[in-house]
Amino acid sequence: MRAKLIASFLFATAVITVSAHALADDHDHDRDNRDNHHYVRHGEWKKGARIRNEDWQRGEHVDYRQRHLRAPPRGYEWRQVDGNYVLAVVATGVIASVVAASLGH
Repeated sequence: MRAKLIASFLFATAVITVSAHALADDHDHDRDNRDNHHYVRHGEWKKGARIRNEDWQRGEHVDYRQRHLRAPPRGYEWRQVDGNYVLAVVATGVIASVVAASLGH
């Protein structure tokens, strides 16, 4: 009888431990998905979102004077990516402004 009680207790402990671990994994997965929603793919850029690093890296640095754009604040940079001028914080990728690039440039 005592052996059955101990076996039942160990089984219940194992089930609880595995369930708790699975719930924690689901929570981490949900958090990762939420974080990824802050980043937007090309063509969906908007103020306050973050541009993905790979999109930023493939973008061409823009001379704001030559393109008649406003001067970027300190720590910001203009990039031309997929037909848009994107002004974002260099360190974080947070977008401050998006302007459609002229076809003539």
